[in-house]
Amino acid sequence: MTSYFPGHGPNSGDSPALSPLSPPTQRSSALSNRLTSVLSASYADSDIRDALETLSIRGIHNTAETRRQLRLDVQKEVVDSNAEIVRDFGKVAEQLKRIGSVITTLNQTCDEMRKHISLAKQDTTPVLEEAAALMAQKKDTETKQRLLVAFEKHFLVPEEDLMVLNSAEDPVDDRFFDILARVKQVHHDCEHLLGGENQRLGLELMELSTRHLNSAYQKLYKWIQKEFQSLNLEDPRISSSIRRALRVLAERPSLFHSCLDFFAEARDYVLADAFHYALTDAITGANGPSAGDRSVKPIEFSAHDPLRYIGDMLAWVHSTTVSEREALEALFVADGEELARGIQAGLNSEPWSRIDEDQEVTFDGHKALSDLVNRDLIGVSRSLRQRVELVIQGHDDPVTCYKVVNLLSFYRTTFTKLVGPKAQLVDLMQSLEKFTLGHFENLMREEVSTLSNDQLALAPPQDLSPPEFLLDALEGLVSLMKTHEASVRPDEECDTDSENKFTPVLRAAFDPYLTLARSSSEEIDDPTAQTIYRTNILLAARATVSPFEFASITHMNPLSNAISTLRTNLLDIQHQYLLDNSGLQTLLDALEPFSKSGRDSEQDSENEEKPEQKLHLADLTTLPAFQPEALVASSQQLDDFLPSALMDAADHLKRVQSASLIQSVTEDAVEAFCRDFEFVEGMIIAADEARGMTQVSLGTGGSVISGRSGRSTRKTTGEDDEEEKEDQWSLRSLFPRTTGEIRVLLS
Repeated sequence: MTSYFPGHGPNSGDSPALSPLSPPTQRSSALSNRLTSVLSASYADSDIRDALETLSIRGIHNTAETRRQLRLDVQKEVVDSNAEIVRDFGKVAEQLKRIGSVITTLNQTCDEMRKHISLAKQDTTPVLEEAAALMAQKKDTETKQRLLVAFEKHFLVPEEDLMVLNSAEDPVDDRFFDILARVKQVHHDCEHLLGGENQRLGLELMELSTRHLNSAYQKLYKWIQKEFQSLNLEDPRISSSIRRALRVLAERPSLFHSCLDFFAEARDYVLADAFHYALTDAITGANGPSAGDRSVKPIEFSAHDPLRYIGDMLAWVHSTTVSEREALEALFVADGEELARGIQAGLNSEPWSRIDEDQEVTFDGHKALSDLVNRDLIGVSRSLRQRVELVIQGHDDPVTCYKVVNLLSFYRTTFTKLVGPKAQLVDLMQSLEKFTLGHFENLMREEVSTLSNDQLALAPPQDLSPPEFLLDALEGLVSLMKTHEASVRPDEECDTDSENKFTPVLRAAFDPYLTLARSSSEEIDDPTAQTIYRTNILLAARATVSPFEFASITHMNPLSNAISTLRTNLLDIQHQYLLDNSGLQTLLDALEPFSKSGRDSEQDSENEEKPEQKLHLADLTTLPAFQPEALVASSQQLDDFLPSALMDAADHLKRVQSASLIQSVTEDAVEAFCRDFEFVEGMIIAADEARGMTQVSLGTGGSVISGRSGRSTRKTTGEDDEEEKEDQWSLRSLFPRTTGEIRVLLS
């Protein structure tokens, strides 16, 4: 770009010496100042550098003329540049004037256009407002049309669908359930319509849908009843439509339970009829008579055998119950959750159907199944009760009755696991079991009562063995215990805290006979025979009860205690037998006054011999039993007894029917006999010592060798009578047997 000021101004760098206005007096100083300024100037200064550069561009030579004309040339150039600028701005001003006129024209045109627009706006405003209103109306109409189409599609069911829902001629199929589900959804969605300002439409639609739903549920209810009449439960593939219909009908609890009642009544009739045919006519199934194996006889053919007859009936009932439960599981257990949800929804829609408003009602499929099976078997249970009671009442064998009790107990446990502990079949088994057990106890009481009046049967046998009636009763008791043992489950055996169920049987079939046998022993006058007879009775009773733990728990201890008491009596009898047959009893009777004092002397801690006791023992020879003849006879009797004492003692108790008991009693009696003999021996030795005898023996030729304390003499039979009476014999010499010998001989 060309600069309009190529040079500098008058003061830009000219020296004051060049100025014509400078006075001559100042020229020297000015020159010196200039020189000083020039000399002091730095050529690195940007202004000087620019000035020099400009001079270099112009090609000006440093001459005097040039220096004189430089200022003028610079000013001229400035003037020329200013003139050129003025010309250029003149052109600009001319263009601006032209633009101003154009703007003025545009303003005028705009004003005119505003006027025309204002007039047009005034004319078109009503039309635009009317068009906007029409567009809004069109939009509202289209929205309402879409709402109406959606409303009709959701809330209105076509007439042909309603005919399927209500008409009895149309089948209950998938289409029926789909339409029913849609109507239920419409009925549910009507609740949202009731929340608006205008509730009339919601009420009308709800009333209409309710009417259609009631009609549909009634149709479904009648259809299920019809299907139940022809339903074959023996077919493992029960129709899926019935299961679906039950799930849907559960939403109406009143209809659902009514339908179940109808089904239970129908099945009750069918099963009762089938039970009748099984008893009297032919092989049947759960749905009635069928063409089975005609070679199999009806159950009534075994009515003469109560156990088999009742067992066959219970087996049929159990088989039918299992079949019925398996068949109905598909209806209630497989779809139990859906049924529970349906019933809960029905209770919410029909709150008046609740039995207890505060109680939470939940559907249990297994419980409903068990209840329905019980209701199906009401007629069978009634017939079974009548027949079992009739058979039991007409039978008089207690063992068979108790076997029936165990059979009923087994089936009670089985039915408890199958249909629950509160089922009617379980109650039936309990009542029949109680009835049969009561009849069993009555039979036992009647038999005992009859037996108690038969004196011939109660008479003890000659060999003192247990009476025949007791053996028969024990034999029957063994059969009862074996029957009970076979029927007891392992878990019951392990449960020690549970009540012993066999105790009532023992009280009815064992205790009365044992009491009769004991009372019959009172007819025996001989105490020994009576004791042996009672012992044999208790031994037979204990031998019968002991192998069975459940029976011995309650009766073993009393029997053992009674036998222990009788053993003590037998020991006394055997002991007395030994004393009597050995002759020792005579000596013991004679020593009875001395026995207490003798025992007191043995218990004396210092064992000091008292003078008065010595004198007392010395008088022992004055007793008749200790006279020489009597004492020798007693010694001889003892010698005769000892060789066969054990055999004789065992033979004395040979009628006791327990060799081990005889042996133990005899051993204890022998031990007691030895102690008694030891006492007699001790008394004899003490009496001899009290008389001063240390040794006495019989010599040859009738001489007596005797000894006294401090001397030893031999006398003949012709010497002094008084001294002979004192010295010719001693008690020990006349009764020489020792306790050691007795123990050896009786061992």
